[in-house]
Amino acid sequence: MNLIETFQNLVAQVPELVQPLIVALAGAVPFIEGEGAATIGILGGIPPIIAAIAAIVGNFLCVALLVLASSSARAAVVNRRRAKAVVGADGRGIPDAESHGGLVEDGSARKAARKQKFQSALDRYGVPGVSLLGPLLLPTQFTATMLAAIGVGKARILIWQAVAIVGWTTALSLLASGIVHFAV
Repeated sequence: MNLIETFQNLVAQVPELVQPLIVALAGAVPFIEGEGAATIGILGGIPPIIAAIAAIVGNFLCVALLVLASSSARAAVVNRRRAKAVVGADGRGIPDAESHGGLVEDGSARKAARKQKFQSALDRYGVPGVSLLGPLLLPTQFTATMLAAIGVGKARILIWQAVAIVGWTTALSLLASGIVHFAV
């Protein structure tokens, strides 16, 4: 049994009042996200609007937590590097990163290639394009975390991720509810 079937079975087994919470939980899972969670809910018998709202909320809350955590982590790293550079420039302490050749590379060509693909997509399409087109390739959680890690502002990421999550979840909810309507 896979994760999607597990969520579908769980939705079928819990009381109606708890079903949207299961859909929201499924929306927080990468690769299921809002689109898949709403579909799980709709197929489980939840009204499409409730399923879509629950899926959007679950997906967005997960993305928001990841963006806030990633932004905080990035700020801590940047501040630490700045502090080292100031102390190193005085000649009285820890040398700055540049005297050691910058960041230590892990030798992963594959990781570097993925990072380069992401950066070129960001350069070409900007934050709106990466956020709106990202779900075709990567979960929103991954895209949002990468945007935060390279220093894009939290508010900008969250606004565009919200637009993407609402748009994609609404589109797939309409498709799923149409299929269910015509199949029944």
